Amino acid sequence: MTTKVLLVDDVDEVRRDLCTLLCLSNEIEVIGEAANGLDAIRQVESLQPDAILMDLEMPVMDGYEATWRIKSQFPCKVIALTVHDYESARAKAFQSGVDAFLVKGAPVEKIIQSIVHRTTA
Repeated sequence: MTTKVLLVDDVDEVRRDLCTLLCLSNEIEVIGEAANGLDAIRQVESLQPDAILMDLEMPVMDGYEATWRIKSQFPCKVIALTVHDYESARAKAFQSGVDAFLVKGAPVEKIIQSIVHRTTA
């Protein structure tokens, strides 16, 4: 059984690269993409992913707010994937409800493991 994933990042190239990398795993199916938090909420409602790879700093609605709203309504895993590797971002992300916090540039194996396994990274 594959894990259905929604990719959320405001940079098209990042989403495309993540999709390419994640699709190499036979455990993951990328079912959608969103460029901001508001679009992510809409996508979650229609696609019902198992996991979301969520950027934190985006226009329209950031990943913190989107995570909080999604986690209060839907039973899916949210993994923060961000360049903001500082303690206040990490703390704010976990307060918003993320299940795992990864820094962009993390090994693809670690990203895949965070998505498919029930334990957090």
